[in-house]
Amino acid sequence: MNSLYSLIKLIIMNKYSFLLFFILTILSSCSTEETTVYYLIRHAEKDRTDNTNINPNLNKIGQDRAIKWASYFKNVHLDAIYSTTYNRTLQTAAPTARVKKLQILNYNPTNMFNKDFKEKTKGKVTLIVGHSNTTPVFVNKILGDEKYQNMDDNDNSSLYVVKINKHEKNSLIKKIN
Repeated sequence: MNSLYSLIKLIIMNKYSFLLFFILTILSSCSTEETTVYYLIRHAEKDRTDNTNINPNLNKIGQDRAIKWASYFKNVHLDAIYSTTYNRTLQTAAPTARVKKLQILNYNPTNMFNKDFKEKTKGKVTLIVGHSNTTPVFVNKILGDEKYQNMDDNDNSSLYVVKINKHEKNSLIKKIN
C-alpha cells in the first residue's frame, strides 16, 4: 500500500512538474517578445533670415532646443540615431548623439522605412530626426496607416513615439517644451 501511495504521489508530482514547466515556457516566450521603438522628431528651429537658403543652420533657439532634446533622451536607451543630411536635422541630432556616444546615421526621406531600415532597427530603440513634411509621413509608413498629417511649420516640439511588437503597433504624440 505504501508503494502504491508513493507511485501515485510520483505521478501527481510529475504531472505538476510538467504543467509548471509548460507555464514557465509560455511566460518566458512572452517576456522575450521583441519590441521595436521609434522616437521621431522634427528638427529644431532653423535660421529663417535668408529665404533662399535651402539648407539653413539652427538659430539660437534651435540650438538650445537641440540641447533640450539631448537632455530629454539622456535616460532613454537608444540603439541608433537617424537624420536626413540637412544641417538643421544633423545639428538637432548632434547633442543627443554626443550624450549617447552614437554615430548619426543618414536616411533618405524619399525612401524611408524600407526593408533594409526595418531589418536594421527591428527590436531596437531608434531616434529619427526629420522635417515637418517627412516626420508624420515616416510615422504613417511605420504604422501602415495614414494617421498623421504634416506638421505645422512652427512645430518643433512634437515627439512621435511608435512601439511595435508581434501583436500590435501603437503611437502617440507628446509635446516637449
